[in-house]
Amino acid sequence: MYLIFFAILVVILAICIVILARNYIQLLKRDDALRESIDNLSKLNDKLRMDRHDYLNQLQVVYGLMELEEYDEMNAYLRKVYKELMKTGKAVKTSKPAVNALLAAKFAEAEAKEIEFLIEVKSDLKNLNIEDWELCKVLSNLTDNAIKALEDSDVQEKKIRINITETQQQYIFSVENNGPKIPEEIRDSIFKKGFTTKKEEGHGMGLAIVSEIVNKAKGKIELKSDEEETVFTVSFGKEE
Repeated sequence: MYLIFFAILVVILAICIVILARNYIQLLKRDDALRESIDNLSKLNDKLRMDRHDYLNQLQVVYGLMELEEYDEMNAYLRKVYKELMKTGKAVKTSKPAVNALLAAKFAEAEAKEIEFLIEVKSDLKNLNIEDWELCKVLSNLTDNAIKALEDSDVQEKKIRINITETQQQYIFSVENNGPKIPEEIRDSIFKKGFTTKKEEGHGMGLAIVSEIVNKAKGKIELKSDEEETVFTVSFGKEE
């Protein structure tokens, strides 16, 4: 009788340990994601402050050109200023500060690698039923995947486009790039843990993480790829 009781107790303790270990791992993952979000927010804040200071100086230049009646020069100068302003402004359009900061960080990363980075936001994501840090992991991994694809590509004009929109039924996120086509024979495998076409260690987890988060949130992920572009589309249903 005591042996049975002891065996049951051991099993219960083992289950508790497993549950605690899983929760601890989840907390570690969340902590890493939160740290990254805070870092991105800090960088975005610094960027906005620098831009504000810079634009005040640029307004002085514009005013000086206007005083000198150099209208053609003023027009050309304003176009450049407006283009720079739109780079940051397009990323700061949702109600999710962490998402805004992530998009700004990825924009800067792509720009440094001479990749054109386009952002179209047509939803504030106000009622999206998924943790901000998990959404950031989805967008981050999909964007990193697109950047890597273009780094390995010989296409001349490298482009990434992120579209964020919504319908009455769902929120939709798409990440497009004009890199190489993903072969048909590996499309069912790329979301599996450890799958990679790279020889270096450390690859093969990004899309698996995306798939895990999307499935947990009861969302959907689709892939379309041809010679012109590759598009990953993630959608999350709205609560009724």
